Parts: sequence; C-alpha cells; structure tokens
Amino acid sequence: MAKVRLFGAAWRKSSYSNQAGGDCVEVANGIPGVVPVRDSKNPQGPALLFPATSWAVFITRLKTGHRL
Repeated sequence: MAKVRLFGAAWRKSSYSNQAGGDCVEVANGIPGVVPVRDSKNPQGPALLFPATSWAVFITRLKTGHRL
C-alpha cells in the first residue's frame, strides 16, 4: 500500500461512539481509497487504515443488524 498522509485530515467522531467521552472512535473522510480510524482519546497515536470498500460493507452490516 502506498504511503497515506493523515496530517491535516478532518477527523469526526463516529455516530456509534459514546458521546460521554468513552469508547470514542474517529474516522477521517476524503482520503482516496481508505478510511482512517483512530481512538479519539489518543489522537497522536496510530490510525488503522481500512480499504474504503471494506469499510462500506462493515457500516452497512452494522446498520442492518448483521452480526460481525
């Protein structure tokens, strides 16, 4: 996989995260071909990169109640 630069990425908290400050997952949009995911409690820590197509399947399955 090519290098992906996340500097300046616009991160947003997932709607599935706990809004009280726990279990916070953030995703960044606008990175071609991948969806970066990180722990909002550690924004300087590592981010996981998922292929955009795999992320779309994951979200669809969450929304439709499929077990993962």
